[in-house]
Order: sequence, then C-alpha cells, then structure tokens
Amino acid sequence: MAENMFLYWASGSGPCWRVMIALEEKGFSGYRNKLLSFSKGEHKSSEVTQLNPRGTLPTFKDGDVTFTESMAVLLHLEFKYPENGNRLLPTDSSTRGQALQRMFEFSLNLEKKVLDVFMYYYYTKEEDRNQAEMLKRKTALREEWQIWEGYLEKSTSGFLVGPSFTLADVALFSLLGPQVRFGLPVGNGRTPKLAEYYDRLKTWPSIAASWPPHYKADPPSVDWMADV
Repeated sequence: MAENMFLYWASGSGPCWRVMIALEEKGFSGYRNKLLSFSKGEHKSSEVTQLNPRGTLPTFKDGDVTFTESMAVLLHLEFKYPENGNRLLPTDSSTRGQALQRMFEFSLNLEKKVLDVFMYYYYTKEEDRNQAEMLKRKTALREEWQIWEGYLEKSTSGFLVGPSFTLADVALFSLLGPQVRFGLPVGNGRTPKLAEYYDRLKTWPSIAASWPPHYKADPPSVDWMADV
C-alpha cells in the first residue's frame, strides 16, 4: 500500500510533519516522497502544481486521490486503513468525538493564531512592524496556548484526549515542536503541562522517525516566539 503513496513535503512545515507522523503511525514508513525547498520555490514547480494548483505543501497522493490539506490526509489514513499500524481515533464514540473536536479546534484557533504571528513577523518589514499590533497577536496566541494547557491539566494519560495517542496529538505536536524551536517558552513555569507533553512526545517513535532533518543539522536561527 505504501508504494501507492507519494508525499511532497518541506522540512519544518507543521502540516507536512503531521502527515509524516500519521504515516509512520499507520505503518506506511515506506511511502515514496520528495523533499522540497520553500526558499527555492520548489513547491511552485509544475511537478507540484499539476497536482495542486495552489502549489502548497504537503501535497499527497494515495493511489488516484490527491490531498492538499494535512487534516484531510490524517482522517483519510485513519478511515481507509483503520486496521493498519496504530489506531489513531478511539473506538468509543464519546472519546472519538472529543478527539475530532480537538482536531478542528486546533485548526480553527491555535494554528490560525500561530499563523497570525508568523505572517506578520515574516512578511512585514522590520521597520514597518507595529509593536502594538505584534503585541496584540502574541497576546491572543499566549491566551490560546493557556487553553491547551488547561486541556492537558485535565488529562490523566498525558495525551490530549483519552488513554492513548490520537490524531489530536499528531496535530498538536506538529505545531508545538516548531514553536518550541522558535523559542516558545514552555518551560517558564506558565505552561508546565505543555512542557511535560513536549518532553514526553519528542521521543515518541513516529515523531522521532519523522523529525525534520534540518532541525537535527542546524541550530535555531530565530526566537520570535520567546515572548509569547
């Protein structure tokens, strides 16, 4: 089955990383793939845009079906291959519903607020940045992280939902990992549960196996999340 899959991806991209984590969890580590560079514009090549006219990553093919949204890939892998590898959605309907809630809540709230900060930092010239605007965006993100800290405080398993690792954890860590690299101060005492969660899952087999290669090779070059 893995031989019918192909992933175009970029190192350090949260959406790409979550797809790779899920593929490892489902036992598809032999999938075909191609690492692309955002800085070189390789994601806009005709090789990608003939499959995905937006030229975004990840772009993933499973047989004849092409996916350009990472959360759709996560659900597809679990729904199509429930018995492969590890089950990533609980069989109990209530716990499964909560996992799905956290996944969509993640996309519509936490990931959006991270992007609000990221886009302003990277696409506004330093001399044009309004400090009040940046503070507003970072304050909203800090408050959002506190909500996720609260969810982990209520967990008795150390996972986001239920007794085991789920798609909700795949999504959350794929964003938390890069934010810690960019200086997110999870160890400052304000979010102790997030710190424990990060320390526990950074060595989780599927996460360790898909760890962004440039994270291993290069030290962080920016700390733009240090004051969140």
